[in-house]
Amino acid sequence: MTTDTIPRPADLDAGARAVRLATWLSIGTAVLLVLLKVFGWAASGSVSLLASLLDSGLDLVASLAVFFAVRWAARPPDWDHRHGHGKAEAFAGLLQAGLVFGSGLFVAWEAMDRIVSPRPVANGGWAVAIMAVSILVTLGLVWFQTRAIARSGSVAIKGDRAHYAADLVSNLVALIGVGSATFLAAAPLDAVAGLIVAVWLLWGAFSVLREAADQLLDRELPAATQAAITAAVLADPNIGGVHRLRTRSSGSVPMVQMHVDLDPDLTLAQAHDLLEQAEARVREALPGADILIHPDPRRVGADLATE
Repeated sequence: MTTDTIPRPADLDAGARAVRLATWLSIGTAVLLVLLKVFGWAASGSVSLLASLLDSGLDLVASLAVFFAVRWAARPPDWDHRHGHGKAEAFAGLLQAGLVFGSGLFVAWEAMDRIVSPRPVANGGWAVAIMAVSILVTLGLVWFQTRAIARSGSVAIKGDRAHYAADLVSNLVALIGVGSATFLAAAPLDAVAGLIVAVWLLWGAFSVLREAADQLLDRELPAATQAAITAAVLADPNIGGVHRLRTRSSGSVPMVQMHVDLDPDLTLAQAHDLLEQAEARVREALPGADILIHPDPRRVGADLATE
């Protein structure tokens, strides 16, 4: 009962623009942070700064993946991809998770080596200043990404924000570590800070992997969302029930399928109008949703035990 083309609400177009701008800002931020941290690490030799540098380097790769993924995902459905290209975002999420996981393992190994064989941090003042600037720049990007996610629900931007949110914590830990090594002459604390960052990276990789896998494996939308869909459909007393409700996501596009119970005495035109109105109500709750409703000729209260 769905039409071939679904008008995009204005808020979806605004969300798409916010997502595109967020990808540009993400790449610019990653490049700036990498350059700053390369300078700081070369000058200081800090393992916690090295950990933060590797994290930012992988963030740059991940941000580039997101940059292309969100543009691919935004392409409209075609004959080869009738459900659209939204899952390109989930593939970008998988790439992000793999990169972060690998960097976490490397940093953990380096940190353990420095704990066993501590080395002094040189030019710590520069390293502290660089980490402070990194925190401020990253905080600004995370703020903008949060606004973009609120407008679009983009999985890829969520994954990218997870990286930079983890960066805020890792940068703070690195700042504490390099500051302790510089001003307190406690070199092992720098390595301990790097190890903490590594654990944080591994946890972040797991979170991104789980969300990407949920989308690729067609995980159902949350129960509250399904309840809202059912309530929207049943708002019309002419619809006697909803069953075989199936939901999933393709990128930021919710996919909804269901069967509904209609009076068998309705004409085809009447049934069509009822379902068109039901789709409109669902789309108010889920803007941009792709909806397919199948009518069943049953009277209200019919036995659904065989479904």
